[in-house]
Amino acid sequence: MAKADPLLRQSAAPVLDVRGLTKAVPGGRVLFSGLDLAVAPGEVVAIMGESGVGKSTLLNLIAGLDSLDGGEIAIAGAGLAALDDDARTLLRRDRIGFVFQAFHILPHLTLCQNIALPLVLAGGARTPSLARAEAMLGKVGLGGRGGDYPAQLSGGELQRIAIARALVHGPALILADEPTGNLDPETAERILALLLAEVKASGAAAVIVTHSDRAAAVADRALVLGRSGLSERAPAGGG
Repeated sequence: MAKADPLLRQSAAPVLDVRGLTKAVPGGRVLFSGLDLAVAPGEVVAIMGESGVGKSTLLNLIAGLDSLDGGEIAIAGAGLAALDDDARTLLRRDRIGFVFQAFHILPHLTLCQNIALPLVLAGGARTPSLARAEAMLGKVGLGGRGGDYPAQLSGGELQRIAIARALVHGPALILADEPTGNLDPETAERILALLLAEVKASGAAAVIVTHSDRAAAVADRALVLGRSGLSERAPAGGG
């Protein structure tokens, strides 16, 4: 009996389904070719690899922020190739939570307003949206600071705001680029536990790009990205 492809492991229809993905950079260098990945509901996948191999590019492709050179990407059954720019924007707003390395926290908004932004953009009423944002602040260890502004926070605290904003609207897919890169080990452990709990409780899927063995260890699968695509990596403890 043939062994199932571990990169396509799933017990239900995948939240994220990537088939034959190919991407080259200007100058013609191929980052990866023929990349396949399926992430099931409730599953967290960590992607590791050397700097420059294309991990952040892969997240941008999945989110529809960058153009692919070949292959197909579907999120919650919606193929990105069939969507126009407006439809992709709505898909990102409603179905994806993205934690960027650069945070992208808006300086003129309070912390609560920043976290509530996905809810407000989706048409949520202001008062319940802010209440939910305040609850998320508590979950990331910053309760009671909803009226503060980003300039009052450290890099690690801004990272926690970015994670809270990515989770607040209950997205189907969470994409996180080095989500614990600015956090001390204790805080990183708490944030990873929160991320895992939210994914399992909601049936979302998560793809985490990380250099951290600690982050990879909490994932259901850890994969290594290379030019030929993704390969299994046994998660290591510590780091």
